[in-house]
Amino acid sequence: MTTEVWPTAEELAAVIAQRITDKVAEVQREGRTPTIVLTGGTIAIDAYEQISGGDVDWTDVDFYWGDERFVPAGDADRNDRQAKDAFLDRLGVPADRIHAMPAADGGLAIGEAADRYAAELPGEPFDLVLLGVGPDGHIASLFPGHPQVHETKRLAVEVLDSPKPPPERISLTYPALRNAQSVWLIVAGEGKAEAVARAHADGTIEDTPASGVQGLAETVWLVDVPASALIVRR
Repeated sequence: MTTEVWPTAEELAAVIAQRITDKVAEVQREGRTPTIVLTGGTIAIDAYEQISGGDVDWTDVDFYWGDERFVPAGDADRNDRQAKDAFLDRLGVPADRIHAMPAADGGLAIGEAADRYAAELPGEPFDLVLLGVGPDGHIASLFPGHPQVHETKRLAVEVLDSPKPPPERISLTYPALRNAQSVWLIVAGEGKAEAVARAHADGTIEDTPASGVQGLAETVWLVDVPASALIVRR
């Protein structure tokens, strides 16, 4: 695990945008179609908005999500809608490359929707999983003290009582999130400092779910100075 600290959230977002572009270019140079798991959150959206064309074929990238609010398709709260608005539509990513989680108005019960999404995941490891971290240490929609953090068989699960609204969500589980060459945890703001410190020190998946995810090749924390404040002092 490595941790990189950037002075401000603005600089961090610019770095994330460039790193995503570089990762996609690297995989495409190997002759493969990159598979990227996107996250929501302010720092992620700020980064997505700064992604430009670069030396990348954005029509040949498969995008997935780590979690999603189980609300109707097109709802402004959905992570896929926010990513489309921020960069996917702008860069011309085809609809068949955007693997959105099922929506609440799609005709499936939430448990069925989670299983349907699990069946859509690629067999090979993701090239990159992006994860935000909440002030409570949650990642995706795996929250402290909730049973989903202990799931070992299903790749995607329903969340019926999220402490953050809306209460109904779908989330990838550790077996899916860990099946990635690279995992980048992207965090900004002093409100996240305690959670970041716990994940770097003595946190467990029960109290700090962010402590329980690692990539197969690399695990990188990309944080700004306020979010890193407590790990610097420890």
